[in-house]
Amino acid sequence: MSIYEHLDYFCGLPVADFRPPPGRRASARPGRVARGNRHGDAAHHPRQARPDAVAWRLTANPWDDDACPIAELYDHFVRSVDTTRVTALVLGAWDDDMSGENPLVDLLTRDAHRFPALRHLFVDEVLPEESEISWLGLPPLTALLQAYPRLEDLSVRGSEEAAGDETPALLPLHHTHLRRLRFESGGLSARIVQAVGLSDLPALEHLELWLGVTDYGGDATVDDLADILTGARLPGLRHLGLMNSEIQDEIAEAVSGAAVTSRLESLDLSMGTLGDEGAEALLVGQPLGHLRKLTVRHHFIQDRMAARLRRTLTASGVDVALSAPETNRDWVRDGRYL
Repeated sequence: MSIYEHLDYFCGLPVADFRPPPGRRASARPGRVARGNRHGDAAHHPRQARPDAVAWRLTANPWDDDACPIAELYDHFVRSVDTTRVTALVLGAWDDDMSGENPLVDLLTRDAHRFPALRHLFVDEVLPEESEISWLGLPPLTALLQAYPRLEDLSVRGSEEAAGDETPALLPLHHTHLRRLRFESGGLSARIVQAVGLSDLPALEHLELWLGVTDYGGDATVDDLADILTGARLPGLRHLGLMNSEIQDEIAEAVSGAAVTSRLESLDLSMGTLGDEGAEALLVGQPLGHLRKLTVRHHFIQDRMAARLRRTLTASGVDVALSAPETNRDWVRDGRYL
């Protein structure tokens, strides 16, 4: 999943943009439909579509004066589509200034009774050309999750710093059905990381946190990961991604001795500043031979250590997805960058 391209598929369903109904100027323009989407007409003829056949994307073109405003688009959607059968939603761009929170989240929370079948939700599927990830604000997620107790999959892009709210976007909660949780962020705050670790998520299998940098609010430390790494409230966790961090070596060391690691099937430490120190920690810590896959893309591990890591884990049957190392740069203190 890349932040530079819109999703073609989400949760196994083709993604289709919901378009304004006939009568608006914007409706005459062909909307983007996922490539290879055999349900493409669903984007233009919502009344003829099977509501559960696609993942519906609700997005406004903020640079088109004739485009349908996002609140109006949402109103058309709930009146045109049998939302009781909608299983997947993708919330995209909503304004020309997306430095705050996506207003659709509050509308979805309010209208939860309209979406009893909703199981998969992506909040702020916005590309850098539309808004930098560090400008996207995290919306109120606690109320959203409480409104959808049967939601299974939640992906969110953004940060609290961009939202500017004093109230945390996420508070510790109990959610019985959530199986997949992803935060894509240029800077994930410590209180969000702590809230995840303090939440009772018995069904959660896949957890992915992009921790980011301090300049964009990514102030989480290894200590803030403690409750996640014990795994006490995450008995079903099988995949852990702790990614996009400037303290990746410290994270690798913590993961190498964490209780939750022995239960994992896959581990992703990509997109960060992982170097030889972190790789060494993975090798001398608890055995990782039980993993099906270790992924480390964008890293600073030198060739000799990378070969050792690959050789050791591959011999135990682990699929090691290790990219070529990045080149150190003079414009950062230790040469490493995200």
